[in-house]
Amino acid sequence: MNSCSVITRRGLGLGLLALPPLSALGQARPLPRALATVGMVGDLLRDIGGDRIRAETLINEGVDPHLFRPTRADIARLLAADILFANGHRLEGRMGDVLARAAANGKPVVLVAESLPRAKLRANPDYPDAADPHVWMDPVLWAEAAGSISEGLARLIPDQASVFAANLAALRTRLAALHEYGARVLASIPPRQRLLVTAHDAFGYFAARYGLEVDSIQGLSTESEANLARIEALVRGLVERRIPAVFAESSVPDRAVRALIEGAGARGQRVALGGTLFSDSMGKPGTYEGTYHGMLDHNFTTIARALGGEAPARGMLGRLSTS
Repeated sequence: MNSCSVITRRGLGLGLLALPPLSALGQARPLPRALATVGMVGDLLRDIGGDRIRAETLINEGVDPHLFRPTRADIARLLAADILFANGHRLEGRMGDVLARAAANGKPVVLVAESLPRAKLRANPDYPDAADPHVWMDPVLWAEAAGSISEGLARLIPDQASVFAANLAALRTRLAALHEYGARVLASIPPRQRLLVTAHDAFGYFAARYGLEVDSIQGLSTESEANLARIEALVRGLVERRIPAVFAESSVPDRAVRALIEGAGARGQRVALGGTLFSDSMGKPGTYEGTYHGMLDHNFTTIARALGGEAPARGMLGRLSTS
């Protein structure tokens, strides 16, 4: 998708208005306000924008963006920002009309995941006009998508384009190292145990990148309902393959995941709760897990260790919480 395409309800593009250079206005002009919908976008925005913008995130940690409904105060924040960054591909499905309205009124809106060619993305069986929105689960794709943030900021503040480009390059170097760590620790999982079972289908890009099978109780959106037949089918797979662990998600209730554990136990197979993964939300602000890097480090490390692989207990940089 061309990052400058016209916004529609099925895909939001960029409608960008350039501001005068800082030098033309002196130091009195406040920093432009850039608002991201979700933390995974917001963290890239902070890294790329640096001290040239005031970066904010709308949806807090632990909140499911599939189900998020903006309040009047949220809408006011969206409309007051100088530029908006969202994931797109219907992740923020209940905010689509608000984003469309903002763009129609001349607000710059960038959909980060929609900057990638559709050929690189997974299909969305529920919405033919959209792809699987969980692109951030693949740091290689997410590093590529981050270019849309640098481009959007450069159109907003042209005289800072070189700063944004340099910050993007540094970010991509860090994400390449993160990817290499993930590939290494996940490769240590024994072949028979390379099945990742989670609460909803958020790990497709992750599994494809790192050679895992993936299965889930719910579909791409947490609006889909878990049913007994689906749980029974997953239990059979866990027992047949003797999978040691399944995983909850921080933004999804764990009732159905615990039903898998109980069902496998009733058939004589001990399945552990391998940990809680970050899927549609990062960790608490101010923590390492509250960054995109920490989010994926946690997921890589937790999955590898729970499924019989080898990874340091505190992750790639020794910064993961031990609690």
